[in-house]
Amino acid sequence: MTTAIAIEDVRREVKILRALTGHPNIVQLYDAFEDADNVYIVMELCEGGELLDRILARGGKFSEDYAKAVIIQILNAVAFCHLQGVVHRDIKPENFLFTCKDESSQLKAIDFGLSDFVRPDQKFTDVVGSAYYVAPEVLRRLYGAEADVWSIGVIAYILLCGGRPFWARTESGLFRAVLKANPSFDENPWPSLSPESKNFVSRLLDEDPSRRISAAQALCHPWVQNHNKVKLTLDILVFRLMKAYMRSSSLRKAALGALSKTLTVDELFYIKQQFALMLPDENGGISLETIKMQALKKNATGAAEESHFLDLLNPVITECYFSILLRSLTFWISSTP
Repeated sequence: MTTAIAIEDVRREVKILRALTGHPNIVQLYDAFEDADNVYIVMELCEGGELLDRILARGGKFSEDYAKAVIIQILNAVAFCHLQGVVHRDIKPENFLFTCKDESSQLKAIDFGLSDFVRPDQKFTDVVGSAYYVAPEVLRRLYGAEADVWSIGVIAYILLCGGRPFWARTESGLFRAVLKANPSFDENPWPSLSPESKNFVSRLLDEDPSRRISAAQALCHPWVQNHNKVKLTLDILVFRLMKAYMRSSSLRKAALGALSKTLTVDELFYIKQQFALMLPDENGGISLETIKMQALKKNATGAAEESHFLDLLNPVITECYFSILLRSLTFWISSTP
């Protein structure tokens, strides 16, 4: 490590790891120090090998239940990162380690070398990541946290069927396939898998990042709902949509109010879970102070300040109620397939 740029990259990774420390599905940073030539990082030891190793050892043949348990842990880690305003940008099986060799071993996200803090509504324009897992919008050079969710969708597809959703003999051919975003669910073993699993993967692999479900919402999908490994977290998408709703015209608010009555049980489950995480009072009110001092204290770290996540809250919440949250999410949910 000889260049100033390389040292700054490692310092940024250390800063991100410090901000994310404590989550059970993210590798723990114990200490970091540097001398005149090097930066040294002391991290948690994970002896179970990469997720990729297990995929290759089994030929991608996992039971639906085992695949679900693995995917949930990946979602737990990524949803937590996104709440803090951190985008990983290199989600792939090689970047998840098992803590031990046991079948039920805990999974940990690693390698935050390409990760960065992202401000609300900020977009990246550089193409990074790994070819098989890169999202279409990354190739188009305008993307945000949604690109991580696409990569999770690719991993989920592989775990469930043993094959890649997009493949070609050349990198340029692979990128064309990714841009078409048309994964097949017709070949074996997809016909024998649950309809919920196929819907889950298709929602993660939606070509349009504005329609793609977030990591936090994926944890409320019927396929994974109520699994004992699910760790629900606040979804930054909620605050973006509440901000948009509060700035909408009276006519649009009225229309969204009518549409909200058509939400399904599963969609309402997600909204109710998010509302509960905001710690409403006995009258259903949510104050800005409660969000900052209580809900975020329980669900966020210092990274939220680094990414200016709180900037989303200031114009949004003075006294918000469940009905506002319900309506602000309605348009987005009703526009998804």
